[in-house]
Amino acid sequence: MSHYHIYGLGAALVDTEIEVNDQDLNQCGVEKGLMTLVDEDRQHQLMEQLSDHLVASKRACGGSGANTIIAANYFGAKSFYSCRVANDETGRFFTENMQQAGVDYPSSVYAETGISGKCLVMITPDAERSMNTFLGASAEVSTQQLDHDAIKQSQWVYIEGYQVSSESGKAAAIELREVASAAGVKTSLSLSDPAMVEFFHDGLVEMIGEKVDLLFCNEAEAIHFTRSANVQEAAQALRAHANSFAITLGAEGALLWDGEKEIKVAAQKVQAIDSNGAGDLFAGAFLYGLSQGWDYERCGKLASLCASTLVAQYGPRLREEQYQELLAQV
Repeated sequence: MSHYHIYGLGAALVDTEIEVNDQDLNQCGVEKGLMTLVDEDRQHQLMEQLSDHLVASKRACGGSGANTIIAANYFGAKSFYSCRVANDETGRFFTENMQQAGVDYPSSVYAETGISGKCLVMITPDAERSMNTFLGASAEVSTQQLDHDAIKQSQWVYIEGYQVSSESGKAAAIELREVASAAGVKTSLSLSDPAMVEFFHDGLVEMIGEKVDLLFCNEAEAIHFTRSANVQEAAQALRAHANSFAITLGAEGALLWDGEKEIKVAAQKVQAIDSNGAGDLFAGAFLYGLSQGWDYERCGKLASLCASTLVAQYGPRLREEQYQELLAQV
């Protein structure tokens, strides 16, 4: 019997989310819709430039993989998350958030020196999120943060594609996949961001290895990764990398491949105001469903319903009571 439903590996960041407009992004030299890695000085500079916007800013424990794992736990899964923070106020804020959600993490989570990672999330009126991320201690996540016993006692492992940007993170992702595969644990990976696919394509192929059991991506990531002309072409090409996949299509819902057939899942009609965390939540809801023995269609319905609900409100996560309310609808 598995002790954990999901074992995750990814960044440990604390998000500060602010509302901006396109002119703000241009003045700050921020590339819209992408996750850009920056150093601490650049992040401070952005904070100063946008200081008049920070009055209503909201802080949340984040990092793509953390959002996914925390969501799965709030639905009712039992999860473990390998990550790295510094022993500072930001790092403690992060681990307290994990504890509140009931997520286990390694005793080696705290780095001895350095500062914890932070992400400045800028939301424009069209609901697009543009992120500037200072990884800090999170960039040091390595094989030392892996718990082989916990991996072997899991149903699924989930690897955040952002790990490809760090040599130690990529090595940890590959070892996690190998340990899981050898133990008969199912493997899943998210491509995370179009910029990761563009700049680290070969590293992502290494992380995927021969094949993962389940691949998560959005339309742009699928097309870029497979170097295809459209999403249908990309869906065919992804079968060489994954036994199954879920491609999110924004307002069009999602395209799933369960290993045998394609399934189209519709999205709810909503007024989107903030897309931050929608893909992470989609993956968390989907993996929760699979851990409960659901078929791909039901998993996709829950995941799509959750993502549609999230984009209609601010923040990378649902309110605590919303998880069970949405679960009751599928």
